[in-house]
Amino acid sequence: MRPHKTIRGKLLYTSQKPNHEGVERGREYFTITIHKDGRRTLRAHCEIDDDPNVMRDVVLTMDKNWVTRDAFVRISLGDKTVGSSWFRFEDTFAECEGLLNEKDRISERIEYEKPSPLFGTHPIQGDAMHLHMLDRSKGPSIKIYKNFLMSSLDHRGATGPSLMTWKDPLKIEYIGEERITVAAGTFDALHFCYGERNSNRPGSNETGEHPPYEAWTSADGEFIMLKASVTGYMMTHYELIELEITEAN
Repeated sequence: MRPHKTIRGKLLYTSQKPNHEGVERGREYFTITIHKDGRRTLRAHCEIDDDPNVMRDVVLTMDKNWVTRDAFVRISLGDKTVGSSWFRFEDTFAECEGLLNEKDRISERIEYEKPSPLFGTHPIQGDAMHLHMLDRSKGPSIKIYKNFLMSSLDHRGATGPSLMTWKDPLKIEYIGEERITVAAGTFDALHFCYGERNSNRPGSNETGEHPPYEAWTSADGEFIMLKASVTGYMMTHYELIELEITEAN
């Protein structure tokens, strides 16, 4: 008997920059385990080939209400270790224990009145799962989030990892339902956008402004990332190319 459901997938990262359209620039392998009590654990291995290359390993567990309760993040940049950290999230505080640059030991604690609505660790599949928090019951809508936690404020997630607070307002828009086809198949999808949709602002990693980030997730309640596109200075595309689902039995 298998008491849990397992979802395995692969996302391909490709460039949309002029003269590089469709060129592979990275990939992400992920596994999601959904337990009988509603907990779900994401395991993601992410590779970005752009110099300096980034390799990220993330294990993140959410409770039955999709609130992150613990996580582990390990980052290398240019094939050198940046750091590895463990995170714990309780109802009134968050803690981090880590080792940065192979020598700097960190121990952090942040207190709050309620858990952060999301904990950003930078896997593309993780971005999809956070979209569960939008209320879609009344159709298309926009929600503004503030002061949520992340493991890195760098747009590639290539610093830290440590407890960081995103202080600027973040707009997330639910656009609606669609039927889309990607390399992994044809799916009923939910369409979202992080940031100002159709904005011409290029964004910048130096200023922290992220360009518009449109995402299509599965509409089956699991929020599997089907495809996503980021405009502005990033000009990148993500697409699900492999998917395997094993049901509990």
